[in-house]
Amino acid sequence: MDTPVDIESRRERGKGTRKHVPRSAHAATGNVERDPVELLEINSAGRVERLVPLRYGRMIESPFTFYRGSAIIQAHDLAGTPNSDLPIQICGDCHLANFGGFASPERSLLFDLNDFDETSPGPWEWDLKRLTASFVVAGRHLRHKRGVIDDLVYRVVRSYQERMATYAGMGILDTWYDCITFERLMAETASPQIRQRLERGIARAAKRASEALLPKLSERVGERWVIRDAPPGIFHIRGENTLFSPEDDWMKITDTGKAFDKSFEKYLGTLSPDRRQLLSHFTRHDVAFKVVGVGSVGTRCLIILMIDKHGKPLFLQSKQATQSVVARYFKSPPVTHEGRRVVEGQRLMQAASDVFLGWNNGPSGRHFYVRQLRDMKLSPEIELMDHELLGRFAALCGWVLARAHAKASGMALEISGYLGNSDAMADALLAYSNAYADQVERDYDVFVGACRSGRLEARTDEDIAADFQI
Repeated sequence: MDTPVDIESRRERGKGTRKHVPRSAHAATGNVERDPVELLEINSAGRVERLVPLRYGRMIESPFTFYRGSAIIQAHDLAGTPNSDLPIQICGDCHLANFGGFASPERSLLFDLNDFDETSPGPWEWDLKRLTASFVVAGRHLRHKRGVIDDLVYRVVRSYQERMATYAGMGILDTWYDCITFERLMAETASPQIRQRLERGIARAAKRASEALLPKLSERVGERWVIRDAPPGIFHIRGENTLFSPEDDWMKITDTGKAFDKSFEKYLGTLSPDRRQLLSHFTRHDVAFKVVGVGSVGTRCLIILMIDKHGKPLFLQSKQATQSVVARYFKSPPVTHEGRRVVEGQRLMQAASDVFLGWNNGPSGRHFYVRQLRDMKLSPEIELMDHELLGRFAALCGWVLARAHAKASGMALEISGYLGNSDAMADALLAYSNAYADQVERDYDVFVGACRSGRLEARTDEDIAADFQI
C-alpha cells in the first residue's frame, strides 16, 4: 500500500519529468517534412483493393474526415516530438468522433471511448494532442469563431487535468468502478436543454440493438434470415454484388462454411465459459461483408447474423485488426495477435466492455476481433451543437480520456504531477492544435491534389452504388 511519502514521491516523479520535457515543449508539431500521400498508401496496403477508393472518397469530404482517416500521419509526426516519458496504454486514435454512447453489460447507456483499432502503449499526451487538434479541425470546418475554438481546447485540457487530479486521489479499485453513464450526466447538469438531449439520446440508443436491426438489415427467406445486400456498404463476399476481385485469397476458399466454423471456434476459445454457453443458444443464419467508418474502409469486416431458439437475433461484427499506427512509430513490446491487442486495450481503457468481445484468426490467417454490432451505439452530432453545448462536450471528452488513462495505467499521480495546476499544458496544446490544424489543411490540399491528378483514386458511396444499379 502506498504511504503518504510514496504518494508524494510518485507525484514528484511526474513533476520532475518537466525538467527534461517542459510542458511548453508540447507546442511542437513534430516531423512534418514527409509526403502525406505516401503514408496513406502505406496504411492502405493489404486492404480490399476495390474499397480503397471508397476510403479516399470518404476522406475527401472535408479536412475533418481526412483527419479522421489519417491517424498514421499524426502518429508519424508525433514521433518527432518530445514526450513526457510516462508511456501507458493509449487509444491511439483519440479524435472527438470516437467518443459516444453504448450499452454496458447491465444495459446502462455509458459515455466512453468506442474505437480501439489503434490502441497500444504510447505517450499519454499523444491521445490528448489528437483530441484537442480534432476540435480545432472540426471547429474550423463548422465555421466557429477562433475564440470559440480556442475555448474548446482549453475545456478539453482543463477537464483532463482536473479529472486526473481527482483520480490521483482515488484508490485504483474506485477508478476501475467509475462509470460515466447518461443517468449520471443528467443528474450532474442543471440545464434543461442538456437533460432533454440526453433523454432523447437514451431513447434513440434503445432502438439500436440487434432486434431493431433485424428488419433493417435482413429479410426472411424460407426458414432463414438473410442479410440484404446494399453495396458498397454491405454485400455477400461470393454474391453478385461482391467488391472482391477473383484473385483475392478469400475467393479461393473451397469450403467457406468449414473455414468460418474454424475461425468461430477460435473466437469462442477467447471467451469466458458463461459467454460460450450463451452463444451456444444461437444458430448462424448468414454472414456478409460490411464497410465501416472512414479510416477502416478496405479492412475486412464481417457481420454475422445469429438467431436463438425464440427467433431473437444477435448481430456480431468481426473486424480485421492490423498493426497499430502507434506501434509503427513508438517502440513497444512485440504483439503476437493484433485482435488480442485491440481487445485487451479496450478492456483496459473502457469502463465496461461488450460481453462478446474476443478475437480470432480469419481463414487466411489475418487477425480479427469480434464484438456486437451497434449495440445501443450513439454517436455525437457535433453539427447540431451550439458553441456552449460543444464546449460541454469537449469537457466531457477530457473527463472520459482522463478516466480511461487513469484506469488503464494506474499512473494518475504521475500524470497529474506532470500536468500541475497551471494552464501551462493547456497553453502548449492550444499552440500545438492550431499549428497542427494548419498542417492538416495543407496535407488535405496535397491529398485532394493527388486524387485529382490520378495518383490516388477516390470514389463516393453513391458512385460505387451506381455500378450495381440497373
